[in-house]
Amino acid sequence: MAGKELGPGLETRRLILRTYTADDHDCVHRLASDPETFRFSHHGPLGPEESWAMLLRHVGHWSLRGWGVFGVEEKETKALVGQAGLNDFRRRLGPDFDGVPEITWSFESKVHGRGYATEAAQAALDWIERTHGAARTVCLIHQDNEASLRVADKLGYREFRRCDYRGYPAILFERLAKR
Repeated sequence: MAGKELGPGLETRRLILRTYTADDHDCVHRLASDPETFRFSHHGPLGPEESWAMLLRHVGHWSLRGWGVFGVEEKETKALVGQAGLNDFRRRLGPDFDGVPEITWSFESKVHGRGYATEAAQAALDWIERTHGAARTVCLIHQDNEASLRVADKLGYREFRRCDYRGYPAILFERLAKR
């Protein structure tokens, strides 16, 4: 059973962003178990049970907040190759970070280098600014994750603080909406 769509569908030149359904578990697990994709994450690659919990978190976020993470498909292949969107992870990093929509992106390593993260994240940011009036968004990136640091820069994020997050050196970024 696929379930109902909870959020909007978005399209870019090469991608379709849509909310997840239960039928997406295998694709989410393929992404979440890719060691290269989660090399800089505190949790590393996930097993099937943890992948299911990730999927449930993403679906539930749309119900509770009215915004969340999209599954990202290639238009050409219709393959689900990643995720991008906004979350409220409740990281307990302080009032300048917590409670602010946090952009996130993750893509299968086989599509790294194609610009999908920037394209999908920009679409999600445009959407939340337009529909929810988000004046500021944030992100957290491992200081050695050069690819994600480049994406954040292209999206207009600027560093505002550094911290240790779950045992790794992290950089906190913010982006002010273009008004």
